[in-house]
Amino acid sequence: MPSSCPKCHKIMEEDEICCAQVRYTWRCKSCFKLSSGFAVPYGKCFLCGGELEVIPGRDLGDSMRFRAIRDAVQFELNSFHFYKLARDKAVKPQQRAVLERLYEAELDHLHELEEKYHAHLDREVVELSENEQTLLSNWLFRGLRISGESALADLYETALEMERRTRDHFRKLGRELPAGLEKDLCEELAAEEEEHVALLEGELEQLR
Repeated sequence: MPSSCPKCHKIMEEDEICCAQVRYTWRCKSCFKLSSGFAVPYGKCFLCGGELEVIPGRDLGDSMRFRAIRDAVQFELNSFHFYKLARDKAVKPQQRAVLERLYEAELDHLHELEEKYHAHLDREVVELSENEQTLLSNWLFRGLRISGESALADLYETALEMERRTRDHFRKLGRELPAGLEKDLCEELAAEEEEHVALLEGELEQLR
């Protein structure tokens, strides 16, 4: 029987949703965590329990004109390559398994960044040449062990330091900016990094 779409209220001949691909974006009023999905959010923020608000569509235009977005892309790329190269260097199966999972998670973070802020990346900056990988590896892993009994904990500590440094960068930048869109972006990105920090801290605690 005819029904109305719960999203656009258009009358449908069948019991279906005609706007199934319409995405909603919402943000926590307390910690500024930004999320998106196909359903209107309900309940409280899963990170801090704060109240959620739906964010209307915003046109960022060329998102790379914002320093916050440029910095976020660079920091996420650094973390992505760190996990990828560390995985390739790891010797023990347990280390490789953990680093593979962290690599996949960071790849998801890059995709989320592209989706939320339209920060589309050239494949060249994601898929480095062999020479570029060698140069970056020498810089990322200087003084860091990739083998040995404590190597996995050392890798977690290094990853945590990167995530904390990124979070603190956006917090500091946000404090320096006047109220407005870029300040909002900094607060959202800081909340995203806080989630990454919490996940890594939990895994490191389990490892110990």
